[in-house]
Amino acid sequence: MFKLSSLLFKSKSKSKNALTIIRTFNNLQPCNASTHANSRVPISRNFCTAPERDSIEYDVVIVGAGPAGLSAAIRLKQLCRENDTDLSVCVLEKGSEVGAHILSGNVFEPRALDELLPQWKQQEAPISTPVSSDKFWFLTKNRAISLPSPFDNKGNYVISLSQLVRWMGAKAEELGVEIYPGFAASEILYDSDNKVIGIGTNDMGISKDGSKKETFQRGVEVKGQITLLSEGCRGSLSEQIMKKYNLREKGGAEHQTYALGIKEVWEIDEEKHQPGAVLHTLGWPLDHKTYGGSFLYHMKDRQISLGLVVALNYQNPFMNPYEEFQKFKHHPAIKPFLEGGTVIQYGARTLNEGGFQSVPYPVFPGGAIVGCSAGFLNVPKIKGTHTAMKSGMLAAEAAFGVFNEGLDMNTYWDALRNSWIWEELYKSRNYRPAFKYGLIPGLALSGLEQ
Repeated sequence: MFKLSSLLFKSKSKSKNALTIIRTFNNLQPCNASTHANSRVPISRNFCTAPERDSIEYDVVIVGAGPAGLSAAIRLKQLCRENDTDLSVCVLEKGSEVGAHILSGNVFEPRALDELLPQWKQQEAPISTPVSSDKFWFLTKNRAISLPSPFDNKGNYVISLSQLVRWMGAKAEELGVEIYPGFAASEILYDSDNKVIGIGTNDMGISKDGSKKETFQRGVEVKGQITLLSEGCRGSLSEQIMKKYNLREKGGAEHQTYALGIKEVWEIDEEKHQPGAVLHTLGWPLDHKTYGGSFLYHMKDRQISLGLVVALNYQNPFMNPYEEFQKFKHHPAIKPFLEGGTVIQYGARTLNEGGFQSVPYPVFPGGAIVGCSAGFLNVPKIKGTHTAMKSGMLAAEAAFGVFNEGLDMNTYWDALRNSWIWEELYKSRNYRPAFKYGLIPGLALSGLEQ
């Protein structure tokens, strides 16, 4: 976390009472994503000041250091190097460190990473456990019925997404991106023409009753000529932007739908561990009217990731997704994996499930929405990392075109619709809607569709 110190001196060129405030980052360490990224040289930046809070300016401001945001930052800096120019790029991350708020049971499809960083294998990316088996079960209370797998995970990897994001953060820093963890973007900044000109961060040092503590520090205005929002599923600022500029209506999009994913990471006995084994299930403990399923992935180092995903349009008001997850762990086919093991991590997050029909127009005056904030999750694949990364790359290319060629950000929308993201989402557009008729009809209809 950076600390702001102030050096005040009287301006000789102005009136006696005029003050010019120069503010710099002390001990500038934008991000501790990598202990070996010692090629970074601390850069002092001059601050201008508004009557209420400080501001700092960049060419591009990115909100969220997830796969989409970091892909955008990396791609921007790559384009700068390719064209012998430079743009200042800042990434703000609300977590205490890059990857702190990343939660995903992840079978990673490396398609976008192959495009962004083709040498990722040689650069020691934390991607080392290829999928070794791929099973799909229909669960009843006491049985597991094996079905043909609708997933094609050949060439994919079982990974920790938080570790991958930390590695990407280090790569972004090496290219000159400034990453500031511990700062949550709390508001959008607009100019007199209602164009987005950046974000404001949270005030710090406020007690529960709203009073200011001795450690109170005013938030900062981080201004950019272009602002990219990569907050993840249902990002608060992204939702504000979509409503303000009517982006869903402009894109002809339906309302977004959501699911809740609950996940635990266990350390299990060596003899039970099958590195790269992937299992997905449907059915019990959920009833036939509730869309959802579960997963169990074998990572490296005797660790497994298991979880339950429940669509948030479930009809039974007494159903508790957490309790359903506990039932799942006691299923006769699942329990043996966990016996003798230890839970080492746990968490939950929401997922976009609207798919192709719910993608809004992603461009607004002064910026764009990328990644899961826009809803690029491929529902039947249960994968959104590769599409989020690709959307960040496309937004970066559009942003670079604004600076380098005088284009506008609407080229991002055109690029999206001509990309493999659009092709994937279009092909899977009817998968999730089929399940509104229930589990069995949904399986039949989606099977015919696929």
